[in-house]
Amino acid sequence: MGTRCTDSEADIAPTAKAALHRRATAGIAPAIACAAVALLTLAAAPGRTQDIHPDIHYVPTSNSVVDAMFKLAAVTADDVVYDLGSGDGRIPIAAARKLGARGVGVELDPDLIKKSTENARKAGVSDKVRFIQGDLFQADLSDATVVMLYLSPTTNLRLRSKLQKELRPGARVVSNRFDMGDWKADAEAKAGGRRIFLWRIRNQVSGIGYQGWARNQTPGLRP
Repeated sequence: MGTRCTDSEADIAPTAKAALHRRATAGIAPAIACAAVALLTLAAAPGRTQDIHPDIHYVPTSNSVVDAMFKLAAVTADDVVYDLGSGDGRIPIAAARKLGARGVGVELDPDLIKKSTENARKAGVSDKVRFIQGDLFQADLSDATVVMLYLSPTTNLRLRSKLQKELRPGARVVSNRFDMGDWKADAEAKAGGRRIFLWRIRNQVSGIGYQGWARNQTPGLRP
């Protein structure tokens, strides 16, 4: 149902109506412009930082589970261990301190990055670990030989194509608690009341609709 006009409004000549409309519009435009400027000023104000809302909130992995993840992946000093959603840095730090591996943590929260860096310094492994602040889906994983995960079922599924694309054949993926959907794990373990899953990257297969894992086609990669 439309808005009805009064008789006095209907009697106004078209040119007068246009003039009234222009005056009304002229009054609205500066108000909108001022509001936009105010918002931009607030956004650019010194000392203001963008709020960070990670999809997954940090929950520390217990030391017993960390050790079990290392064991399942057979981590050695030759490995580069990436932890996606690295929190306080305990997994990269432990990989460096206990096994001599290089560690890389990817974490969205800048406060946790600062804490991780300080923890690495205290552990004496600053030369073996580094931490990247950013979205784990934007991180370059091509250098990783082992990728550690404690994320969520949906995030694991979203990561599958990235892992397939960026990791080299023979790289290991270890997940605390959550599986990868219909990707069958190469090995499993239990620690601290949690299930831990291991997958090994195979050669990528062409001509099958998507680049999947060539299971049972690369001898020697199974644990």
